[in-house]
Amino acid sequence: MENLNEKAEEIARILEKNYPNPKTELVHANEYELAVSVVLSAQTTDKKVNQVTPALFKEYPTWQVLSNAEVADVANFIRQVNFYKGKAQRLVKAAQRVVAEYEGVLPHSMESLMTIPGIARKSANVIMQQAWGIAEGIVVDTHVIRVSNKLGLTIHKDPAKIERDLMNIFPRKYWRNISSALVLHGRYICIARKPNCGECCLNKICPSAFK
Repeated sequence: MENLNEKAEEIARILEKNYPNPKTELVHANEYELAVSVVLSAQTTDKKVNQVTPALFKEYPTWQVLSNAEVADVANFIRQVNFYKGKAQRLVKAAQRVVAEYEGVLPHSMESLMTIPGIARKSANVIMQQAWGIAEGIVVDTHVIRVSNKLGLTIHKDPAKIERDLMNIFPRKYWRNISSALVLHGRYICIARKPNCGECCLNKICPSAFK
């Protein structure tokens, strides 16, 4: 590869072939459920979030209903997730803001989404890409941090710096796919404790692969 941009293009094409339509593993039926699940998923596994959301969504099916909820009651539904008390408070405040400022419908811009309690840039990226197919950035979670470093795409550990690096080397047309593909690849193939390099579709161009 002559340069990092060419390497990124090759990685993007390989991942697109192996993960043609990657999606979040957070179970949701609409953008409300997606946003709530994303807030809950911070420092918690998708599997654990999916265990608590059915009962939560049955009790609080819309932003409007959630906006009138007692924080303690919401907390009881999500006790199994990490930092559930703080997340319960943020969810109720988020619902109140969405209802008061956006008439019960999530705004479709990064800047507006990030004004909602519990939604930072990574969460906003996930919501925009999964709910509306809009890619204004690249999702950087723990898996993406690890995989992008192993691939030699960045030397940083800070999510903001990594996102900047990835946005600079990957053409925009790949941003949506690369976000979810790298997450899934890190979760099931490039595993932190024991990378499965033998089954990795990127092992021929990964400088960290066990060959």
